[in-house]
Amino acid sequence: MSGLRGKILLAVAAIIVIVAGIVGGINGFRYWDDRQSEQSRAEAVDAADRTVTAMFTYDFKTVDTELPKAADQLSPSFRDDYLKLIKQAIAPGAKEKQLTVKATTEASGVVSADRSRAVVLMFLNQVTTSQESPQGTSTGSRVRVNLDKSDDHWLVSQVTPI
Repeated sequence: MSGLRGKILLAVAAIIVIVAGIVGGINGFRYWDDRQSEQSRAEAVDAADRTVTAMFTYDFKTVDTELPKAADQLSPSFRDDYLKLIKQAIAPGAKEKQLTVKATTEASGVVSADRSRAVVLMFLNQVTTSQESPQGTSTGSRVRVNLDKSDDHWLVSQVTPI
């Protein structure tokens, strides 16, 4: 009878070890996944800040070279629309009115994110100087920024004023 009891105890101990291993593995994966998601969130906010600030900052003297550089951080479809907007509206208007615009991010936060997509809400200030208003005017705006991860880089795929 003690032989049977020993086998039962050994089987129970083996089951406990297996269950503990499974629980440990699941918790380890959850921890790793949470860390990856948190890192993605931080990277997405940084990318949105850098890219959107570059998209909204320009000087009429260099607008033709400054703004297209920001397009390197945009998704292919959004890049085409942005470059078209620069060429048809922003650059001609900036040159005509001699605009200099400096955008800064006042605050930003993640609305939603996973390892491949993110939505960031940003609060921007823009100081605009022109020939007509050399002292400058300040305007605030809120934008919703959608980002997609391509390889190891976050690309802005949409900027929507709110």
